[in-house]
Amino acid sequence: MNNLTDTPYSPVEYILDIPEGFPQMIVPEDNPMTVDGVELGRHLFYDAILSIDSTQSCSSCHLIQSSFTDNLSVSLGVDGVAGQRSSMSLLNVGFHNTGLFWDGRVNTLEEQALLPVEDPIELNDTWPNVEIKLRRSLLYPTMFRKAFGIEDKTEINRDLTVKAIAQFERSLISSGNSKYDRVVAGTDVFTDQELDGFEIFFDINEDQSLHAECGHCHNAPLFTTNEFFNNGIDRVASLDDFDDEGRGKVTGLAFDNGSFKVPTLRNIENTAPFMHDGRFQTLDEVIDHYVSGGNPVDNLGAVLRPLSLNEQNRKALKAFIFTLQDDDFLKNPSFASPF
Repeated sequence: MNNLTDTPYSPVEYILDIPEGFPQMIVPEDNPMTVDGVELGRHLFYDAILSIDSTQSCSSCHLIQSSFTDNLSVSLGVDGVAGQRSSMSLLNVGFHNTGLFWDGRVNTLEEQALLPVEDPIELNDTWPNVEIKLRRSLLYPTMFRKAFGIEDKTEINRDLTVKAIAQFERSLISSGNSKYDRVVAGTDVFTDQELDGFEIFFDINEDQSLHAECGHCHNAPLFTTNEFFNNGIDRVASLDDFDDEGRGKVTGLAFDNGSFKVPTLRNIENTAPFMHDGRFQTLDEVIDHYVSGGNPVDNLGAVLRPLSLNEQNRKALKAFIFTLQDDDFLKNPSFASPF
């Protein structure tokens, strides 16, 4: 029986819990967030039903304990095939308004969620097959009814599926209770070392030798500007010689080659390895790279230059970055698997 109208449809608005000082989140008019929509999205996000052999889900590459990354240099699909890039954190992903993925090739979370299902090196299924599985499920028809008001199982489709996943992903917002956030709110104070690191991070000290230039790309409160930069990690002869063209592959502009999206530094402790290809295993390696000024290339980010930070400065910088740790986010049961 396909008819679902015996189940009531009474949508309740999902109120986003956005910390003080954060920007407003833009939610598409055709996908308003509801309590049942977010809950359906959470189930779908964690359900291996979206993969060809029921072995992987969205959460396989986006683990809550890893701030929704997978701690691999490059992610592995259902067949054990390695991808080209590391999975990005989904923390505060609803605020990403300049494009998603490392190269920004799609504009919305709904568009993004369409792609992994049919990617041969990710979930490697087809949407028609996934739609059949969802319609046959004992669980999902009722959940789709409550979330979207459908009247018949046959109305379950890819568009509603990705809308639900996008709703859940928009709910993945910082708790506002990291030490940094508490200091901003006036309920906590930095240690001397953390305060030194804060000043180094944001170039506050008048002594320019104590400027790390971090805040240009990792600005508060999200600690990313959501922009795309070439940060000089590759040594190439010209803009045409990048193994991974990054943003340039999307825009078709050689000047964008080797540029990638700036990731958030919130919960950075949980997301190693670092960079789009996971080449740096530790935060110390990342700092070493930026202290070096990066490899010269025509489109190198304008703020990159050799730095004069000594060991004490580096430890202070790390101490400040660790104040961005948000354990409440990682432990939020609303973000965890429902299974």
